[in-house]
Amino acid sequence: MGNRLSKIYTRTGDDGSTGLGDGSRVPKDSLRVAAYGTVDELNSAIGMVLASDGVDDAVRETLTQVQHELFDLGGELCIPGMAMIDDADIDRLEQVLDGFNEPLPPLKDFILPGGGMAASCCHLARTVCRRAEREVIALRREEADVRPQAQRYLNRLSDLLFVLCRVLARASGHGEVLWQHERRRKPKAG
Repeated sequence: MGNRLSKIYTRTGDDGSTGLGDGSRVPKDSLRVAAYGTVDELNSAIGMVLASDGVDDAVRETLTQVQHELFDLGGELCIPGMAMIDDADIDRLEQVLDGFNEPLPPLKDFILPGGGMAASCCHLARTVCRRAEREVIALRREEADVRPQAQRYLNRLSDLLFVLCRVLARASGHGEVLWQHERRRKPKAG
């Protein structure tokens, strides 16, 4: 790989454009840049989960693998027509999700973001993942070279992150904070 990043600034983006992986230049606020930028933000949010105390080895291994796949996905989105995420990656997420979800009790109510630092960071990552998914959907609507696997991967990842929020909240001892939907429904005064 050599010294590809030996010079950090190039000044080529000072005009509000950036280079894609294929060498073409696009505005920095284009749908494509927004999509892979949010995937990068998601990867950073997952890094926050991994930097939290109390993350067990199985969760750590899973999220580290996800971080590598998010770099692949960012590359796929940065290079029009590139294919790096495939159906096997999505299938693996489903299997891992099922494994973490199986021992959890069924949910009867929504849960609030919280449950300790690691779980809270994971909730943040989950919401960033949902935004990345929305941005990929918008990009796919405008550009035909965006594969459906990108969207499906993010959809499944957000589900996995939700389950990991539950796992982390329980492991921390803080537990899940259930939404008290009845708190607003007070009997009307006579």
